[in-house]
Amino acid sequence: MSCLENLPVSHSFADLGTHFYTALDPQGLNNPRFLHVNQGLAERLGLDSTCVQSPEFLALLSGNAPLPKGKTLAAVYSGHQFGHWAGQLGDGRAHLLGAIDAATGPLELQLKGSGLTPYSRMGDGRAVLRSSIREYLASHAMKALGIPTTEALSLVASDDKVYRESIETAAIVCRVAPSFVRFGSFEHWAGRPEQLKQLLHYVIKHFYPECGSPILNSDAELVQHMLRQVVRRSAQMVAHWQTVGFCHGVMNTDNMSILGLSIDYGPYAFMDNFAIQFVPNTTDSGGRYAWFRQPSVVHWNLARLASCFLDICTEDQLQAVLAHYETDYLAQYHWNMRQKMGWDHWLEADVQLVNQWWQLLHDHQADFSLSFRLLAQTPTSPDAWLALFEHSQAAQDWLQAYLQRTQQNQHTAAARVAQMNRHNPLYVLRNHLAQQVIEAAQQGDTQPLTRLFSVLERPYEEQLGAEDLALPPGPEQRIVALSCSS
Repeated sequence: MSCLENLPVSHSFADLGTHFYTALDPQGLNNPRFLHVNQGLAERLGLDSTCVQSPEFLALLSGNAPLPKGKTLAAVYSGHQFGHWAGQLGDGRAHLLGAIDAATGPLELQLKGSGLTPYSRMGDGRAVLRSSIREYLASHAMKALGIPTTEALSLVASDDKVYRESIETAAIVCRVAPSFVRFGSFEHWAGRPEQLKQLLHYVIKHFYPECGSPILNSDAELVQHMLRQVVRRSAQMVAHWQTVGFCHGVMNTDNMSILGLSIDYGPYAFMDNFAIQFVPNTTDSGGRYAWFRQPSVVHWNLARLASCFLDICTEDQLQAVLAHYETDYLAQYHWNMRQKMGWDHWLEADVQLVNQWWQLLHDHQADFSLSFRLLAQTPTSPDAWLALFEHSQAAQDWLQAYLQRTQQNQHTAAARVAQMNRHNPLYVLRNHLAQQVIEAAQQGDTQPLTRLFSVLERPYEEQLGAEDLALPPGPEQRIVALSCSS
């Protein structure tokens, strides 16, 4: 008997009915091989090491066998892309296998790069190795940083050819999340109340039970309660992005999780040299999804989600819920910045000092991660931090103001340093590090992937022998932006 046969499996999304998806099998990879398996996630799913090493496990995650007791499907949704209504979209290269009922609740398994679906449009249903590695590492890095995210269970490679700007090889990532329902899932049913309410009731029952039930609450109440939670989670998510220097790159409504998770890692970047208007996506020529615009884009996307319910709620009711966004965002943003700056409380005057911080980083194009990390050492060893700003007078003036503010703390200097090191990562998934892993994997060497995956597991702890992974890229290593082609 296969080790997968006895897994507790459910398929609540499939039970919604075929309005919401197309049932079909994946198109598996030929001669697949694991490049990496997330052992910690496998354990949480109840998969022991023997099962992970079995042929059945590889067959499942390469798209060559179904999840026992699962129901395989590709979901339909719609969305706004780069601010424009794109109409019907959907899982164009992804297959939902079903959910494994883990200790914390059901976790859905979705293969990405697993072949054509009715929603592929002009695509081929495949994902290339380079983008698959980037997604696999990104979700792992974000999870370790404490940022809400989908996760990745496995990375499967093959020698199957895929044609992009050049000939590449195909790969499949198995993504894991409680749900892959998106803002665009609701947008697809706007104006069609029966399916819209069915999806609303499904999401509340399975993921927001605290919002009420169709028996005790009106649909208008359910919408407002759910939207309130989505606003809060989405605001908190993007506040985390901002304060770790993460730029998503493609913040379309179909890439926004109804659970407030970071999802769909494409041409993202953790910033090296800070620039307020930084854009990681070469396709985004207008800078719609630049770093400084990400919070306002999330609000815009939430407004598109809210507009789906205008047949259920009044505009005033929906606007009243959306009005909480700024407060939710600032609460998380200020908390994050207080921790990162080493302060034990937040003062109104801190807003100005933090704004001056961002301006200082921007003016000097200072390294984002190291600027925060080295700040902890400045009272006794300021030289390394000042070097990031070329020992400028502006940096010295800001540092003096910062040190004066820090004297208002009630905790000790040692506690301040410990706090800052817990909230300012030393290791982030810089683009050049991902590229090194990609180039090695393309040559059959997975050791850099294994090493980087391990180091990113503990991003806040200094790790012996990993000094090179904390360094910014050299001039010849710098990757300014990436394309959407994957």
